[in-house]
Amino acid sequence: MGVLSDNKTQPGGEGFNQNQNYGSGMPDLAALERKIHQKLMEEVDPEQLSKLDRASMANEIQIVMYAVLAQEGIALPARARERMVANIIDEIIGYGPIQPLLEDQNISEVMVNSAKKVYAERSGKIFLTDKVFRDDAHILRIIEKIVSPLGRRIDEASPMVDARLPDGSRVNAIIPPIAISGPTLTIRKFSKDPYTVNDLIEFGSLTKEMADFLKACVLARLNIIVSGGTGSGKTTTLNVLSSFIPNDERIVTIEDAAELQLQQDHIVTLEARPSNLEGRGEISIRMLVKNSLRMRPDRIVIGECRGGEALDMLQAMNTGHDG
Repeated sequence: MGVLSDNKTQPGGEGFNQNQNYGSGMPDLAALERKIHQKLMEEVDPEQLSKLDRASMANEIQIVMYAVLAQEGIALPARARERMVANIIDEIIGYGPIQPLLEDQNISEVMVNSAKKVYAERSGKIFLTDKVFRDDAHILRIIEKIVSPLGRRIDEASPMVDARLPDGSRVNAIIPPIAISGPTLTIRKFSKDPYTVNDLIEFGSLTKEMADFLKACVLARLNIIVSGGTGSGKTTTLNVLSSFIPNDERIVTIEDAAELQLQQDHIVTLEARPSNLEGRGEISIRMLVKNSLRMRPDRIVIGECRGGEALDMLQAMNTGHDG
């Protein structure tokens, strides 16, 4: 038995006739979807709903959907009903319209420029998708859903935020008044299976000789700086270089938003923290670099240097902290 069990509102029940003629014209599907979602939240305990698997959740949504369709006198094609159910599930357990893009293993980046302009990157090519948000408020709700569990905030006083999804994907969000055209969201996805050095050789990013040289540099504990433009593969390269570090060495990683995917056992992962609502409690990368020197590291891996931490990193290199 599901969360709802009134036969009158179930498919095939007395309250709904799928073959009934409900008049002409296509209804406002977005408004109808919002109404179904709202009624679902009113009739079903959200906490209990979130514990259901996808199939059980779809069944509960269908029960409410058929009740609303019967009440409104609307008949929808099967495909439209299926899409509406999928959209509502994505709103409840995912990140709304962009959830299918995040689940697509061939897409590496998702870029929300505005409610009606959602772009994605596949195989290095950026294209406009068919995904849309209802309005700016809809984008803001998804951004809040991403950053709130991480203790981050985004508002007029702090209109920019860096965060990450549970799978490690990197998120950047910026909202008005800084973003003139409305809330903007950028998500850099990472492969569940990190690229290996053999992958980079196969892609043509490295030659076998280059890979052997870089591996020798890592094993010899030389200090290495990886630089490049946005989307050029700096993090991917750093992950591959880190894979050459012997498994018996203690590694401390320092990042603004954790995204490195090291495979060794002895790893301590540190992540910077922004200030709270009162402007206190900030933990910068520079502070973490200084602290890491007291943690007996064999290796220090800094995800990104964009400020004063570069000086501390260079000082560490010059005081015997190799590799």
